[in-house]
Amino acid sequence: MALKINLNDPLMKALKAVNSFGSNSLTPEELKRQRAAMELAGRLASPSSEVEVDAFEVNNIACERFTPHMAHNPQYVILYAHGGGYTCGGLKYASILASKLALATGFTVISYEYRLSPEYVYPAALEDTEAMWEYLLSLGYSSNHILMAGDSAGGNLTLCFVQKHLTELQEVPRCLLLFSPWTDMTATSKSYEKYKDKDPILNAEFISSVRQAYICDENADYKDYRYSPLYGDFTGFPTTYIQVGKNEILYEDSASLYKLLDKNGIKTELDVEKDGWHVYQQMPLPIATRAMKRLAAFVSKEIYCEGRDE
Repeated sequence: MALKINLNDPLMKALKAVNSFGSNSLTPEELKRQRAAMELAGRLASPSSEVEVDAFEVNNIACERFTPHMAHNPQYVILYAHGGGYTCGGLKYASILASKLALATGFTVISYEYRLSPEYVYPAALEDTEAMWEYLLSLGYSSNHILMAGDSAGGNLTLCFVQKHLTELQEVPRCLLLFSPWTDMTATSKSYEKYKDKDPILNAEFISSVRQAYICDENADYKDYRYSPLYGDFTGFPTTYIQVGKNEILYEDSASLYKLLDKNGIKTELDVEKDGWHVYQQMPLPIATRAMKRLAAFVSKEIYCEGRDE
């Protein structure tokens, strides 16, 4: 039986409000509304009491560390980039998935408040991610003990970071955990039309608005891999796990990424939830709980099985 999405649920209303636009521009009023909705969503789904949350800063970047009370393996860390179209989101919003990742994996999870558009445009968020990576290395973590995770725009940021590092012959994380990643800023996939009436969270107008705010270049080529990692090089990519809902306009962003990774011989898995929507894992629902259990199984197999734990 298909899961009935309750759009009147307070958390769903807050999440949907984040991505509801009346124009193609991000006015100060709209930004204020969007960011307030993100804050509300985070407060409605506050972190579990089963994790300890510590605040700190790295190069003036506000961060939070999530440590599970039980079954904690301190040898590994997950660097998590939140979604929000590069224009919204912060530590409160990030706490929803950060706490779930910590509980699912047993690893320390660190979220960070990268600079947002339109106040800070590309490559500000990427520079902040680089600073966080260097911070983890300074703590003594090897790249083989760092995982990176991201949802939506955070998934885009994570993928762009890895492609940049591979291009520069730098180390990359052990594994990527992606939730409905935004991989193609051209917004030309068939998903936009096919699922426009099913997606309760995203719409094409939102994508167009935040894309413009983030890149801030009217002449930008949206196929540039710096913005759309789908058009980049996947040679040498780390193991990548992708979760996506079938009822979202970014479905093909995930499906196409999986196909390219698989074609390049990269170990990857596409987890499609037929009753899911954009980053449905945020919701306090059984469908989200099951998704995190599947993610936990994937991570456990990747890290601990076949003698791969080092």
